[in-house]
Amino acid sequence: MNEVYTQFPTGQAWLKRYQGCLPILACILGFTETGLISGISAAGATPDDRKYTALADAEYLINGTQPYPTYPLPPLTVGASPVYISRAVIESFNLPVYLFNSGLITTPSVPHIDLQGIAARCVSTGQALPLNIVEHLFIQGMEWGEKLAQNAKNSYLVIGECVVGGTTTALSLLTGLGIAAHRKVNSSHPQCNHQQKWLIVQEGLQKAKFSHPLELVASVGDPMQVVAAGMAMTASQSVGVLLAGGTQMLAVYALIQALNHPVNWDNIVVGTTRWVAEDPTGDTVGLAEQLKTVPLLATQLNFAQSIYPQLIAYERGFVKEGVGAGGCAIAAHLYANWTNEKLVKAIENRLFKNSHLKKL
Repeated sequence: MNEVYTQFPTGQAWLKRYQGCLPILACILGFTETGLISGISAAGATPDDRKYTALADAEYLINGTQPYPTYPLPPLTVGASPVYISRAVIESFNLPVYLFNSGLITTPSVPHIDLQGIAARCVSTGQALPLNIVEHLFIQGMEWGEKLAQNAKNSYLVIGECVVGGTTTALSLLTGLGIAAHRKVNSSHPQCNHQQKWLIVQEGLQKAKFSHPLELVASVGDPMQVVAAGMAMTASQSVGVLLAGGTQMLAVYALIQALNHPVNWDNIVVGTTRWVAEDPTGDTVGLAEQLKTVPLLATQLNFAQSIYPQLIAYERGFVKEGVGAGGCAIAAHLYANWTNEKLVKAIENRLFKNSHLKKL
């Protein structure tokens, strides 16, 4: 149920090392005004919906289905939020969850750790975040990586994210680091909007001024990236780290490489879904191979036989990943050797509690 796509020996060794271990989930929430551009993301049907996607996902991640949520999950054009996947695993195994606000437009409605960041401006400005905020968030990430590693002894840390528009900020970060990422990144659309992303990124990079990786994040990044990088660096020195995501976490991995701080590389993998790893409209594997050392893993979770059309939509390329969904699915297979059928049933049980979602 868990496949290794790059750096096979290292990836297989990592999976073997953490077989039967219950991880800790750290989910980092962030916001970039890039996510409000029309058509840039399918993580919310309208720009106004996308303002609250991270807040809604956070609430569902912690509370599950509630009769009157403060932030209801936003309507998607097609599909269902990947938070259903993550929540199914959290509920089933009582997975410890730490929620981090790295920079949102307003405060989440559920218990969280406020890192005192701010929401990012659009990538196209070339001035996404103040450098002092980026430096502060990096230190916060490193400090929390150490703290969480102490709680995850003999196990691993799953680092997930929720940043609408985050694959565009990932493209800008990767490009700024000298990696040929154009037409290789993913999106929540079935056909990736490469040209739209590229024009936005080019505009931002032309305006940007940077000579250091943190200055690059300040120019064209988002607040999640630098927190995740710092957290992974320090945590990796004593426990395993699963960077749970596709394009966005490959960008975080590249940032870690560029920052050149002490890291135990054998302990860090990137884990996503096969919808991302095998996305025919991107090239996730090719992107990972450019980073040389990164083991790319993916859950083989398959919704083809689901009773919900919202889940079957994943098989048509919609949604694909988010909120640590791929990492949580990998954890379910690792910890309890769950089959595809068992995981799909657990996810469908969460959807069943939402009466507006109809079965086939």
